[in-house]
Amino acid sequence: MIVQWYRSLPRFTRFWFTTTVVMSCIAARFEFLPIQWLSLETYWVFVMGEWWRCITSLFAYPIDSSTAWHFMVNCYFIVQYSGKLEKGEFGRSPSDYLYLLIIASVLANIGGFLFGFSYLMDMPVMMVTYVWCQLYKDVTVSFWFGSRFKALYLPWVLALFEFIFIHSFASLVGIFNGHVYYFLKYEYPRELGGKHLLNTPRFLKRLIPDVYGGRSGVFGAPPEGSYNYTPQDHSDRSWGQGITLGRN
Repeated sequence: MIVQWYRSLPRFTRFWFTTTVVMSCIAARFEFLPIQWLSLETYWVFVMGEWWRCITSLFAYPIDSSTAWHFMVNCYFIVQYSGKLEKGEFGRSPSDYLYLLIIASVLANIGGFLFGFSYLMDMPVMMVTYVWCQLYKDVTVSFWFGSRFKALYLPWVLALFEFIFIHSFASLVGIFNGHVYYFLKYEYPRELGGKHLLNTPRFLKRLIPDVYGGRSGVFGAPPEGSYNYTPQDHSDRSWGQGITLGRN
């Protein structure tokens, strides 16, 4: 059952989820490797030349009794929203989704250096969630304590809870990153008649060719029906099913 579920995850979501769990557990939970070696630190990156920290800090997360729940929620969001974007809007263009993740990683590193975040997991997770919520902004989602609201507000609710309980504004930076990506990919070309500034590089297209016959959005325009999406009645669903969440 678990193996079948794991294999059903799209490849980049599966890699993201697996690398996050393995690296965090090895470094933080089982202490096979000091997690401080994997964090993003300006001195160690720019002075000592340890550039791998720009990558490892995206996946490694310090797990202890106070952060374990937050870590599991982030992993749930990777599976839910990264999986939905990769299978849906980017179903025909896996290279476009990989490019999204690369952009998310670069922006997360910039945010980490600017605001002093040592572990960057929150920012790409929130960026991917924000993009999905913008594409399906009128979908009704469920949150804790039976509250229900449109997906448009979900990232802000999550960021508020994170700030209250963890005293971190990393998710707000992730929302900003997601808005930059969404604006440049969808709104700027479609509403303002601008150029497609986020076209996937040709070498990625050659490395990971498009898949024909699936469903995905046209680059530079929202997926067909995303703005007029009419969800089914999910009022009887709870955390972990369909589009409902608790960080959903």
